[in-house]
Amino acid sequence: MIDGLVSNLVVNGVEVTSYVEAELDRRHPVRALIRSEDPADLRDASRQLHAAWAATTDRIRQRPGIENRTVNDEWSAAQTMRHLVFVHDSWFRRCCLGSTEPFTPIGIGPNVEPYREANGIDLSLEPTIDRIATVRARQTKELHVWLDQVTPAQLAARAPVPDDDVWPPYARGRSVRQCLGTVLNETFEHHRFCVRDLDLIEAQDAR
Repeated sequence: MIDGLVSNLVVNGVEVTSYVEAELDRRHPVRALIRSEDPADLRDASRQLHAAWAATTDRIRQRPGIENRTVNDEWSAAQTMRHLVFVHDSWFRRCCLGSTEPFTPIGIGPNVEPYREANGIDLSLEPTIDRIATVRARQTKELHVWLDQVTPAQLAARAPVPDDDVWPPYARGRSVRQCLGTVLNETFEHHRFCVRDLDLIEAQDAR
């Protein structure tokens, strides 16, 4: 079994990535919206993604403690949601808006120095699922207000990444659309993996 972000996969001499991508599009039509250049499609994609996360958060609340359980050393649901707090702060607020404000303390970023505990992140915190959900709801509102007003020209413009050493160092030179794409892709992919792991945990508990 292979499960993860895989590219350039060859099976018996056949490159199968395109087949996998097509099947993922069939199962998750929101992926096509995420790739669109149309602001209306991007707005629709974001709302679908956050509705899915809201439903999953409600599911987590029905099983207290499940948010902190892990599968195969992957992030727990709580850690995954905290990572999305960081993704919003870095790839949206910083790269799309040009913000130089410190990141939200409960966020979880890359596990590399000097970024691991930089720009306001506090890894000693252990926020509840309700606290994380409140922060994510505030971030979602901020994103959707911006998406409701953004134009194709603004999306095509060069991202206003501040000239400093804060994460992500490789975002300079990208367009606003590319940075937004990272936000939406991360929101989608981490939800997919989070649901996969919740399913596995619940299946184990049912044995």
